[in-house]
Amino acid sequence: MTWATVVGRVVSGHGVASGIANDPRFPEGTLAMQRPFFLKLGLDLDHFHGGTLNVSIKPYRYEIVQPKITFRKVKWSPDLPAEDFSFFDCRLSKMESSESVSGVVYYPHPETKPEFFQDQSTLEILAPFISRISEQSKVHLDLDERQVQVLPR
Repeated sequence: MTWATVVGRVVSGHGVASGIANDPRFPEGTLAMQRPFFLKLGLDLDHFHGGTLNVSIKPYRYEIVQPKITFRKVKWSPDLPAEDFSFFDCRLSKMESSESVSGVVYYPHPETKPEFFQDQSTLEILAPFISRISEQSKVHLDLDERQVQVLPR
């Protein structure tokens, strides 16, 4: 893989992936509801934390080149229409650490996503739990350039 490294900042999300938003449609979070569907399609996310880590790469934006994997028309909720999802390889490390964790960029396609949108500078990362990382933490984010590119805004 050819990695592009960008400095990002952890930002708050909508809280629906993890379930902290207390949305009655997703009592355990959207990820908990989606994981069995992704597993049935061949993607095991059980080794990742139960929420997304939202990383802003401003002043940059990202552009999809070729996803690692894409699932079309996943009907994971009785309350929402089917959605398309793509995943991209990534690595993440805290600014003060040389140790990185492997994860994936979780990308619900905006054209099929009914709500909870992110801007083009924010990536949703699924990764193992990382201690002492919180909102406003700076991180190094490595993205596979064959899958997703970092571009000026």
